[in-house]
Amino acid sequence: MKIYVGNLAFSIDSEKLKELFTQFGDIEEATVIQDKFSGRSKGFGFVTFKDDEAAKKAIAEMNDKEVEGRQLKVNEAKPMDPDRPRPPRRSFGNRPQGRDRNRSRF
Repeated sequence: MKIYVGNLAFSIDSEKLKELFTQFGDIEEATVIQDKFSGRSKGFGFVTFKDDEAAKKAIAEMNDKEVEGRQLKVNEAKPMDPDRPRPPRRSFGNRPQGRDRNRSRF
């Protein structure tokens, strides 16, 4: 069973996340989600347990628990909905493209 762990301190990495939850049972995977450009934590992650009972115990004991000054939000992970509307991509206006991008408009 996979659980969602939200409101993580930005100092917590995947290894630390795994350490926090190993007390509840065997873990297959622990991952903190990172921004693909900066590499910085997005403040949430996922832990996959080998045993559903261990995952349920972790949810019961870790939800709303304070870790490094942040109150964790822990619940069963929901599958990503492929039909979920995504936010529109940002437009950067009339910025020059290609080799003209470094030239001043003035």
